[in-house]
Amino acid sequence: MTRFKQPLSVLVVIHTPALEVLLLERAAHPGFWQSVTGSREDDESLFETACREVKEETGIDTTRYLPVDWQITNSFEIFAEWRHRYAPGITENTEHVFGLQLPGPLDIAVSPEEHRDWTWMPWQEADQRCFSWSNRVAILMLPQRLAQGT
Repeated sequence: MTRFKQPLSVLVVIHTPALEVLLLERAAHPGFWQSVTGSREDDESLFETACREVKEETGIDTTRYLPVDWQITNSFEIFAEWRHRYAPGITENTEHVFGLQLPGPLDIAVSPEEHRDWTWMPWQEADQRCFSWSNRVAILMLPQRLAQGT
Protein backbone atom coordinates (compact mmCIF):
# COMPACT_ATOMS: atom_id res chain seq x y z
CA MET A 1 0.00 0.00 0.00
CA THR A 2 1.32 3.44 -0.95
CA ARG A 3 1.27 6.05 1.76
CA PHE A 4 0.60 9.49 0.36
CA LYS A 5 1.63 12.75 1.98
CA GLN A 6 -1.15 14.86 3.42
CA PRO A 7 -1.65 18.22 1.68
CA LEU A 8 -1.42 19.87 5.08
CA SER A 9 1.96 21.20 6.19
CA VAL A 10 3.85 23.52 8.51
CA LEU A 11 6.42 26.23 7.91
CA VAL A 12 8.57 26.98 10.97
CA VAL A 13 10.65 30.16 10.85
CA ILE A 14 13.49 29.68 13.34
CA HIS A 15 15.08 32.91 14.50
CA THR A 16 16.96 34.69 17.27
CA PRO A 17 16.00 37.88 19.18
CA ALA A 18 18.47 39.71 16.90
CA LEU A 19 16.38 38.46 13.92
CA GLU A 20 18.97 36.07 12.58
CA VAL A 21 17.10 33.42 10.61
CA LEU A 22 18.04 29.78 10.10
CA LEU A 23 17.84 28.61 6.48
CA LEU A 24 18.33 25.09 5.16
CA GLU A 25 19.45 24.18 1.65
CA ARG A 26 17.48 21.34 0.06
CA ALA A 27 19.58 18.28 -0.81
CA ALA A 28 17.68 17.50 -4.00
CA HIS A 29 17.75 21.12 -5.16
CA PRO A 30 21.06 22.90 -4.50
CA GLY A 31 20.43 26.62 -4.21
CA PHE A 32 16.87 26.17 -2.88
CA TRP A 33 16.92 27.60 0.64
CA GLN A 34 14.04 27.48 3.10
CA SER A 35 12.95 27.39 6.71
CA VAL A 36 11.82 24.11 8.28
CA THR A 37 8.82 22.66 6.45
CA GLY A 38 6.95 19.39 6.46
CA SER A 39 3.67 17.58 6.09
CA ARG A 40 1.43 16.37 8.87
CA GLU A 41 1.62 12.65 9.54
CA ASP A 42 -1.35 10.54 10.58
CA ASP A 43 -3.56 12.50 13.00
CA GLU A 44 -0.88 14.51 14.77
CA SER A 45 -1.73 18.11 15.64
CA LEU A 46 -0.09 20.90 13.66
CA PHE A 47 1.92 21.80 16.77
CA GLU A 48 3.17 18.19 16.93
CA THR A 49 4.01 18.36 13.23
CA ALA A 50 6.01 21.56 13.79
CA CYS A 51 7.92 20.01 16.73
CA ARG A 52 8.64 16.78 14.84
CA GLU A 53 9.85 18.59 11.72
CA VAL A 54 12.11 20.95 13.72
CA LYS A 55 13.68 17.98 15.52
CA GLU A 56 14.07 15.90 12.33
CA GLU A 57 15.46 18.69 10.17
CA THR A 58 17.67 20.55 12.67
CA GLY A 59 18.14 18.47 15.82
CA ILE A 60 16.79 21.37 17.92
CA ASP A 61 15.15 20.18 21.14
CA THR A 62 11.53 21.34 21.00
CA THR A 63 11.00 20.46 24.64
CA ARG A 64 13.34 23.39 25.41
CA TYR A 65 12.27 25.72 22.62
CA LEU A 66 8.62 25.67 21.61
CA PRO A 67 7.20 26.70 18.25
CA VAL A 68 4.47 29.35 18.37
CA ASP A 69 1.49 29.09 16.02
CA TRP A 70 1.23 32.42 14.18
CA GLN A 71 -2.36 31.62 13.15
CA ILE A 72 -1.45 32.21 9.49
CA THR A 73 -2.47 29.82 6.73
CA ASN A 74 -1.25 29.81 3.13
CA SER A 75 -2.56 27.78 0.23
CA PHE A 76 -0.48 27.11 -2.84
CA GLU A 77 -0.15 24.81 -5.81
CA ILE A 78 2.13 21.81 -5.23
CA PHE A 79 5.07 21.80 -7.66
CA ALA A 80 4.42 19.27 -10.42
CA GLU A 81 7.63 17.38 -9.64
CA TRP A 82 6.39 16.66 -6.10
CA ARG A 83 2.75 15.77 -6.85
CA HIS A 84 3.50 12.04 -7.06
CA ARG A 85 3.92 12.14 -3.27
CA TYR A 86 0.23 13.02 -2.88
CA ALA A 87 -2.94 11.11 -3.69
CA PRO A 88 -4.10 11.38 -7.30
CA GLY A 89 -5.88 14.66 -7.99
CA ILE A 90 -4.27 16.56 -5.11
CA THR A 91 -2.70 19.74 -6.49
CA GLU A 92 -2.89 22.21 -3.57
CA ASN A 93 -1.35 22.29 -0.12
CA THR A 94 -2.41 24.22 2.98
CA GLU A 95 0.52 25.47 5.03
CA HIS A 96 0.35 26.68 8.66
CA VAL A 97 3.04 29.13 9.81
CA PHE A 98 4.90 28.83 13.10
CA GLY A 99 7.80 30.76 14.60
CA LEU A 100 10.47 29.43 16.92
CA GLN A 101 12.73 31.83 18.77
CA LEU A 102 16.08 30.62 20.10
CA PRO A 103 18.33 32.61 22.46
CA GLY A 104 21.01 32.76 19.74
CA PRO A 105 22.32 30.83 16.74
CA LEU A 106 22.80 27.15 17.49
CA ASP A 107 24.74 24.53 15.59
CA ILE A 108 22.37 22.49 13.49
CA ALA A 109 22.34 18.78 12.67
CA VAL A 110 20.64 18.54 9.27
CA SER A 111 19.15 15.38 7.90
CA PRO A 112 21.39 14.66 4.86
CA GLU A 113 18.49 13.07 2.96
CA GLU A 114 16.63 16.38 3.10
CA HIS A 115 19.21 19.14 3.41
CA ARG A 116 22.79 19.65 2.33
CA ASP A 117 23.68 22.82 4.25
CA TRP A 118 22.44 25.41 6.74
CA THR A 119 23.18 29.02 7.60
CA TRP A 120 22.14 31.78 9.96
CA MET A 121 21.61 35.16 8.31
CA PRO A 122 19.96 38.52 8.99
CA TRP A 123 16.24 38.52 8.20
CA GLN A 124 16.69 41.18 5.50
CA GLU A 125 18.97 38.79 3.58
CA ALA A 126 17.19 35.55 4.47
CA ASP A 127 13.96 36.54 2.78
CA GLN A 128 15.86 37.14 -0.47
CA ARG A 129 17.42 33.68 -0.41
CA CYS A 130 14.17 31.70 0.04
CA PHE A 131 12.62 30.17 -3.05
CA SER A 132 9.14 30.02 -1.48
CA TRP A 133 6.94 33.13 -1.51
CA SER A 134 5.22 32.09 1.72
CA ASN A 135 8.59 31.65 3.44
CA ARG A 136 9.71 35.10 2.27
CA VAL A 137 6.50 36.71 3.56
CA ALA A 138 6.83 34.99 6.96
CA ILE A 139 10.44 36.15 7.34
CA LEU A 140 9.44 39.72 6.49
CA MET A 141 6.89 39.57 9.33
CA LEU A 142 9.57 38.81 11.95
CA PRO A 143 10.16 42.37 13.23
CA GLN A 144 6.44 42.85 13.80
CA ARG A 145 6.01 39.41 15.38
CA LEU A 146 8.95 40.03 17.71
CA ALA A 147 7.54 43.42 18.73
CA GLN A 148 4.24 41.66 19.57
CA GLY A 149 6.04 39.02 21.60
CA THR A 150 5.14 36.16 19.31
